[in-house]
Amino acid sequence: MRSVRFGSRVATRCAVGVALVPVALSTAVLPASAAPQDQAAPSAQAQEDRSSGPAIRNGLRTVTPDDLVIGTAVAGGGHHEEADYPDPFTRDPRYRKVLATEFDSVSPENQMKWEFIHPEPGVYNFGPADAIVAFAERHGQEVRGHTLLWHSQLAEWVTEGDYTDEELRVILEEHIRTVVGRYKGRIDQWDVANEIFADTWDDGGVRLRDGSTGATANVFIERLGPGIIADAFRWAHEADPEAKLFLNDYAVEDIGPKSDAYYELAQQLLAEGVPLHGFAFQAHLDLQFPFPETLDENMQRFDDLGLETAVTELDVRFTLPEDGVPTAEQLAEQADTYQGVLEACLSVDECNSFTIWGFNDKYSWVPSFSPGQGAATVMFEDYEGKPAYWALHETLAEASGR
Repeated sequence: MRSVRFGSRVATRCAVGVALVPVALSTAVLPASAAPQDQAAPSAQAQEDRSSGPAIRNGLRTVTPDDLVIGTAVAGGGHHEEADYPDPFTRDPRYRKVLATEFDSVSPENQMKWEFIHPEPGVYNFGPADAIVAFAERHGQEVRGHTLLWHSQLAEWVTEGDYTDEELRVILEEHIRTVVGRYKGRIDQWDVANEIFADTWDDGGVRLRDGSTGATANVFIERLGPGIIADAFRWAHEADPEAKLFLNDYAVEDIGPKSDAYYELAQQLLAEGVPLHGFAFQAHLDLQFPFPETLDENMQRFDDLGLETAVTELDVRFTLPEDGVPTAEQLAEQADTYQGVLEACLSVDECNSFTIWGFNDKYSWVPSFSPGQGAATVMFEDYEGKPAYWALHETLAEASGR
């Protein structure tokens, strides 16, 4: 385990953001044939975003090296719809202020997933995603599109429809071309194929989600075969030739069966001339497990293939004490883990994107999916920075010389 460098910062908390008047955004449901429109947030919100008070001093984006973008997921959709708070991005102006001042890259957390953006045949709900892209453009931020080919969070009309194989193929192609095409020139990177390998099995093997993995099968791979992966990349590239296209998965941080399977797949796709540009490590980490000590070596081997690498969904969870308050030791170890992942990225030439999966504990997905665990982000619920925040800040500043 790495030595803990930031334990002393547990008591060093820095309040960020200012209170603003909430402004709601509408969500438009558009037919598939509708031409792309500028569905930015209302001008009142744009003015609010620009004039809501002084920026956070020395935020993460101000100390990040020029060849790296520091990003976060934009909370919304998914589990947030069942939570006891309004939608974070549209209703929490302090959240938007921190989002704008701390990060120079954003990833829609759920707003571009199939069930949210394409809820019915021929109907697209572009409003929330449009608002995020417009927000990013106003604040000089890049956007990572998430995600196109995935087994989870599919609309029921896709999974339960009585389609022929050819019809299913047309459905996927139309979805990818429509979504990527709408944001042509506005989204920098796409997670094209997401979590297409199942977790390591007891026998040490790894399998595509092709039906042999039961309930976690990817219906498109199961019905259309593994060649659909290459097709998804080709369709996305044709829809936006300038966007960088990635494979993305969890539990691939260390060199092992699952990351080996992706390494072999990446070699195969490149040999076939498939427009694959990068490999992304989600890095949903848990303090009860060892730090992925081969992460930097693992990233480097994908870099050696000529691919960009990225950390796309980093958070660090742990089991909370009975009172729900993290201990100083837990926060220090969490800070050390965040720092270790960032250091691995900084050590690889083409690791150009580093994204944490949310930045405020109030809006983290972790407690909803891992009861008893939490505090996985870099800020407390009141937006004050944890030791993990300052670990990232100091490491970025040191790397950039700022």
